[in-house]
Amino acid sequence: MTNFNLDNIVPASLLADILSVSKRTIQLWENSGKISPAGYSNMLKESTYDLNNLQYFQQIKEMLDSRYSELESITANKKYTSIELFAGAGGLAIGLEKAGFEAIALNEIDKNACQTLRKNRPTWNIIEDDITNIDFTRFAGIDFLSGGFPCQAFSYAGKSLGFEDTRGTLFFEFARAVKETQPKVFLAENVRGLLTHDNGNTIEVIKTVIKEIGYTLIEPRVLKAIFYRVPQKRERLILIGIRNDLAKFAKFEWPSPYHKIMTIKDALKKGELYNSDVPKSHYQKYPERKKEILDLVPEGGFWKDLPKEIQKEYMMGSFYLGGGKTGMARRLAWDLPSLTLTCAPAQKQTERCHPSETRPLSVREYARIQTFPDSWEFTGSLTSQYKQIGNAVPCNLAYAVGKSLISVLNSIYGKKPTEKISHNKSSFSVQQQLF
Repeated sequence: MTNFNLDNIVPASLLADILSVSKRTIQLWENSGKISPAGYSNMLKESTYDLNNLQYFQQIKEMLDSRYSELESITANKKYTSIELFAGAGGLAIGLEKAGFEAIALNEIDKNACQTLRKNRPTWNIIEDDITNIDFTRFAGIDFLSGGFPCQAFSYAGKSLGFEDTRGTLFFEFARAVKETQPKVFLAENVRGLLTHDNGNTIEVIKTVIKEIGYTLIEPRVLKAIFYRVPQKRERLILIGIRNDLAKFAKFEWPSPYHKIMTIKDALKKGELYNSDVPKSHYQKYPERKKEILDLVPEGGFWKDLPKEIQKEYMMGSFYLGGGKTGMARRLAWDLPSLTLTCAPAQKQTERCHPSETRPLSVREYARIQTFPDSWEFTGSLTSQYKQIGNAVPCNLAYAVGKSLISVLNSIYGKKPTEKISHNKSSFSVQQQLF
């Protein structure tokens, strides 16, 4: 049922994010009469729109006709075991755990991230080691494997590359783990840029290898975190593979979007996402002159909102170059989602200044924007904590995808009751036995 409330009034910049177009395109549509504004935001200096009047756009209709509550009602029909590679500080793991997976091992090489995982989940089996050193055959027979391997180019010795030809890359190690454990389903997540990396050659090699090791790949999709109760304009490419002998039993649906978009206010103030205001925590400090300059940037503004002479001082040579550079001297806005968090909130190129205080976001503010629970503690230096959080998959995005994956495994195990999925060292097969 369509939701009619003030949550559906959005500014032009957010409408552009929802529809995956530029803000300029929104303005052109308004000028031509294709869309009509519902009002104007004096703070953001842009038109606002009522999503209820824009349901002819598929993205908006899917939001307003949200089936997210159905997604949340999915529960695991049995214990589904999993392992995670490149686990980082646990964003993906938290979401998958909440969705219903039981991790039997998590691999990560960064010592501070491993310490974070152990501190928060003492019972988890954390394997702190280079992935190249790990024999995954001891985990053969698991239900699910996940991880986000770094994006790397492949060396082209010939016209086509297979599994062995990718040796030396972290994708090879991910594929090796899949090959050695033979999970029923796997999930790989990455940056959107993987689709176009090396002129599209990288993703084509990945698809070839996935097919070679015996998996059916669901057509990869870029998911926008803002659709899944994450107050951040973050995108992740999701690849899901189902073992060939089980693909005919698997029923997969991408998670339905939530019915509204969460904002910085939802992240940092008591409300729907959290039952209290964000706890106080440490944050990096600005040099005095930088603070003086950022004091002049209005909420939701950036370097172009500064006086011309200060623009030149702050931007230096970049002032005369092309491009919007909208991340520079950027102050966030309470009524918008955050820009994608980086590994450092005070970097000049990717500024993430607090909406109303002139300072970088704090560690706990960073964590909330990534939808970590307040109880999740981070270890290591301040720089390391920012890096761990900035590199993470938003927990709520992982949860939504995790629920869809639980549903897939339910469909696989829910086939004819006389059939059993069994495993031997050489291959998996479907045999006529009782569970």
